[in-house]
Amino acid sequence: MPSQAPPAAGQTRASRARQFFGPGGLLAARHPEFEFRPGQLKMAEEIEAALAEKRHLLVEAGTGTGKTLAYLVPVVASGRRVVISTYTKNLQEQLYYKDIPFLEKHFDRSLHVAYMKGRNNFLCRQKLYDAQNKPLLSGLMEIEDFALIRQWESTTATGDRAELVKLPETSTVWAKLDARRELCTGQKCPQFERCFISLMHQRAAESDIIIVNHHLFFADLAIRDLDFGSIIPDYSAVVFDEAHEIEDVAGQHFGVALSTHKFEELARDIESVARVNDLASSGLHRTLGLLREGARDLFALLPGGEGRSGFRDRPCFLEKHQKQYESLLDAIDLTASSLKLMQKKTEEIAPLLRRAAEVRLSLEFLLAGNDRSFVYWIERRNRGVFLQATPIDVSQLLAERLFDPVDTVILTSATMAVEDKFDFIRKRLGITTARELIVPGHFDYRKQALLYVPRSLPDPRDPGFVRAAAGEVTRILKQSRGRAFVLFTSYQQMRQVHDLVSFAIEYPTLLQGTAPKTALLEEFRSTPHCVLFATSSFWQGVDVPGEQLSCVIIDRLPFAVPSDPVVEARIRNIREDGGNPFYEYQVPEAVLALKQGFGRLIRNRKDRGVLALLDNRILRQRYGRIFFTSLPDYAHTTEFGEVEKFFQE
Repeated sequence: MPSQAPPAAGQTRASRARQFFGPGGLLAARHPEFEFRPGQLKMAEEIEAALAEKRHLLVEAGTGTGKTLAYLVPVVASGRRVVISTYTKNLQEQLYYKDIPFLEKHFDRSLHVAYMKGRNNFLCRQKLYDAQNKPLLSGLMEIEDFALIRQWESTTATGDRAELVKLPETSTVWAKLDARRELCTGQKCPQFERCFISLMHQRAAESDIIIVNHHLFFADLAIRDLDFGSIIPDYSAVVFDEAHEIEDVAGQHFGVALSTHKFEELARDIESVARVNDLASSGLHRTLGLLREGARDLFALLPGGEGRSGFRDRPCFLEKHQKQYESLLDAIDLTASSLKLMQKKTEEIAPLLRRAAEVRLSLEFLLAGNDRSFVYWIERRNRGVFLQATPIDVSQLLAERLFDPVDTVILTSATMAVEDKFDFIRKRLGITTARELIVPGHFDYRKQALLYVPRSLPDPRDPGFVRAAAGEVTRILKQSRGRAFVLFTSYQQMRQVHDLVSFAIEYPTLLQGTAPKTALLEEFRSTPHCVLFATSSFWQGVDVPGEQLSCVIIDRLPFAVPSDPVVEARIRNIREDGGNPFYEYQVPEAVLALKQGFGRLIRNRKDRGVLALLDNRILRQRYGRIFFTSLPDYAHTTEFGEVEKFFQE
């Protein structure tokens, strides 16, 4: 309960939120920069009611609402065990290290909160101890990194790699020592009582609030009914922040995937366990050679070039390459037989046996299965070949596994509604009963932002668009004096426009792909008048308040590529059901993506800037109205003179 007196009998539950967020409430008294936000109060009241009445809620909360505190306060006051799931690591860390400690100062009891991450973020003590006695490291850098980790292990309470600020991101030794499930023996491990994963689970089991990310949440949901158990303790309510990402993340974890990397990792882990336990032999070496060779041969025969491509002709592929397919199955079976012989000597073989069985089942499903509810596709990326199956429609899965069994699911994001309606996200996620709330952004968009759409540019599909767009970008950047994100829907177009513009302006430019994302953002923030050319990964979760970011330029309306195998399957599925995939799926998806991209610019009440969309189809096509009515109430123009005037003010 808040440190104020509890509400008297007869007071509404909503008054608790008002006591905290109201003009004369606790937050106003304690926070030096408090600003009353009616939308924040309304959101908190609705979430408080949803938690008390055990029902679902959808909330679109515009930028500046203060949505994090708006859901945290009711969650804390509810007394229920609640999982909070975010899409980005930055928001997880903000919740745990900033917002929760702030609230702890204002509640008369300590808050029991756990921060859960994927297993590969944690050190495995048993692997570390094994590595001290057996040959595992290669090269001077690995030896130096290992010494750093060994020293840290004796002092850390969490085993979380995030504490190891001196360990390079590129360190290869961490992957040999992390606590991923593939080699975990669970309660049979000598270090089980001291295991960092066990300690994380214990903290979570003792907590009222559990902070996770979407990938961990849906990884847990996908295996929750299996014998080797769940990751997250039982909960009665979930809050999804950045909820617009749920469909794609759920699809990944309810799908099936195999890659050349997965076979190589299995073989390498078997070799490592055999070496540590003195079980290596020439016979095992030959068996793993057959496994590697079989995977390499079969995956090399898969059709398609670089990138993602559909795999609809699987029966013909299997018929043509039956010999290679059966050879790989035999190699997996031979590997499993070798592991069973080794299992009599060490418990560490059990998870390897399970993995071999999972790999075999996955291979059979991906090549010989015939589940029409999945789309099958291939991706070639960084010398790896990935064979995958993704559910075409996750709505029924989510209804059965999430929205039906959990009595309170709250979804919030700055971008969930299309034309002020939640119909799209309801249908895509299988939400049948839920209250709805739209909280407008807390800013004066008509004064702070100008939306500019030049009429003169050719259609983005026209061969002349790149050169014309580069000229327009150059013209805009000269007015904004750099200080801009230039965002693209494709890497190729990003590079082409960057090459043309970077020679035409005097301001420093950065290009996605030339350095890690975090390094590029830091350089952008610290470099006056900088311009960053980037793609979709910079469209969300990036916060650069102030004059350093005064312009966001987007090359075209962000329609998903219709030839992408998952998008293509969803379009076909809607069409076969008698629907209109363009207006029911493609346009709403693009609307939400555009809202995310434009959301990078205005982050506080002092920000000003121009949003430039170089795709004038929004003016010419009938569907353009849907985009305009879904965006915040920006001032907008088609005249470049208005852009000049805006930057001169």
